[in-house]
Amino acid sequence: MISRIDLRGDALPEGSALRDLLPRADFDVSAALEKVRPICEAVHHRGDAALIDYAEKFDGVRLESVRVPAQALADALVRLDPAVRAALEESIRRARTVHREQRRTTHTTQVVPGGSVTEKWVPVDRVGLYAPGGRSVYPSTVVMNVVPAQEAGVESIALASPAQSDFGGLPHPTILAACALLGVDEVYAAGGATAVAMFAYGTESCAPTNMVMGPGNIWVAAAKRYFAGKIGIDTEAGPTEIAVLADDTADPAHVAADLISQAEHDPLAAAVLVTDSVALADAVAKELEPQIAATKHIEDRIVPALEGRQSAIVLVDGLDEGLRVVNAYGAEHLEIQTADATAVADRVRNAGAIFVGPWAPVSLGDYAAGSNHVLPTGGCACHSSGLSVQSFLRGIHIVDYSRDALAEVARHVVTLAEAEDLPAHGAAIKARFGWKVPESK
Repeated sequence: MISRIDLRGDALPEGSALRDLLPRADFDVSAALEKVRPICEAVHHRGDAALIDYAEKFDGVRLESVRVPAQALADALVRLDPAVRAALEESIRRARTVHREQRRTTHTTQVVPGGSVTEKWVPVDRVGLYAPGGRSVYPSTVVMNVVPAQEAGVESIALASPAQSDFGGLPHPTILAACALLGVDEVYAAGGATAVAMFAYGTESCAPTNMVMGPGNIWVAAAKRYFAGKIGIDTEAGPTEIAVLADDTADPAHVAADLISQAEHDPLAAAVLVTDSVALADAVAKELEPQIAATKHIEDRIVPALEGRQSAIVLVDGLDEGLRVVNAYGAEHLEIQTADATAVADRVRNAGAIFVGPWAPVSLGDYAAGSNHVLPTGGCACHSSGLSVQSFLRGIHIVDYSRDALAEVARHVVTLAEAEDLPAHGAAIKARFGWKVPESK
């Protein structure tokens, strides 16, 4: 069911050559970009009318209004299963505990007497958050988006999720209930590229936002790329991924269950086991079949995901080689199921989130670890981070120099300006000192 890639015996290549040997889903955002362009421009020029037309085309429901009424949010919370409400409240509590500690504080550095640089952190004014609603419903993503924005101090938060024909054109009621629990009352029934365009351009119902954050399908990723530079984005999220670095101490039943847990998201989901133990590889492959047979979403998601080119068992010579592989892969979620897993995890450089040992599965992080599950995919963990309070903050430098402090460094500024052939830069210094350059002290 799941293929094997044998990297034992030969020296592993470096850099991109190693990455090219590893499994990865086909995810062509560039091709999707041309398809979302007319959708985004229709929203630009036609506003809510375009959103309503696209909801009818893509979601099979004709909306009366894109904005979700406040009463619908209140009703969804009243009707929410008490057990689900308790689970969401605990998820929110833990996420707040973690994200509150990520707040940044203003810091002033005294560079010289009379000269200082202060860095202050300011939240963006308004954000648009996206919660997917295709194959599954993700109230947990509402939590993961909203909590860091709130803890960052963002004053205006809007959230979009696709219209659902089964619920009269409203987003899924559990999404609405999660919004109500979090105090988010600006919610829109809009999905995919149309939601991103609504936030970027604004419509009659929705004021434009400074940023659009949150995971989604390829159309969401393409729309984010289309608007990059006009608005802030997090990442172009691709299909979800799990990599498990394991040795012969790992429980094959745990590893198999964790691979399946990500495969059930999407037929393009990636499930990768990296191990130096052939015995573990064989045991995991054997465990997959009965566990898959006992669950849901088998033919439409799990089997295609595990059989796809994006999933594999990768055999390596040892732990050092395994670490090289997972660092080259840069997984969205990386589990370490080895002896002394904490020390091994400390050697990982590229991962969206790391789950240490047998009692920290990815599912815990998806819902209730307190960490954030909006994470970089497609190898982007080598340069990008998951969603956090910092994602919604801007660092602003405040430069405060006295006359004496400027005089002390004036000659250096003028010298560098002339070296770059920008004499007006130097003149801006000279003008403050009677068109003479003060002697450095």
